[in-house]
Amino acid sequence: MNDQQIDLVKESWAAVAPIAPTAATLFYDRLFSTAPGVRPLFPDDITEQKTKLMEMITTVVDGLDRPQTIAGEIEDLGRRHAAYGARTEHYDVVADCLLWTLAQGLGEDFTPEVRAAWTAAYALLATTMIAAAATAATPGSEAPAISPAASSAQG
Repeated sequence: MNDQQIDLVKESWAAVAPIAPTAATLFYDRLFSTAPGVRPLFPDDITEQKTKLMEMITTVVDGLDRPQTIAGEIEDLGRRHAAYGARTEHYDVVADCLLWTLAQGLGEDFTPEVRAAWTAAYALLATTMIAAAATAATPGSEAPAISPAASSAQG
């Protein structure tokens, strides 16, 4: 990701954060209608999960300009998701639902540039999570950390 993309993600998230509970509801409603097969991976009451989602997005957004500070947390998240039953193909569905949710929350401010910035940010997140999940299945190996070089290569 480049600096402009990071700024766009941070600015747009600042606009969505005040409606985080609504955004979380929109996201999960969309996820479960788009991919009903993932519903069993979640508890019946997802109130706490909604809060965790918004908190993690905030953590990632806040750390985009310092990816090394959040790499370990993202890797742990990937390993936990693998243990919950998340599969690699789920990440594309989640990306689509996240982008859709952001479009709902931002309206006309969800420009092609903002979409591209969020796509780059999510790609970085998903790549790190998937790599960490793969290492969880391969004892003795370590997931590659997010590095500034890797993040700039994404943009």
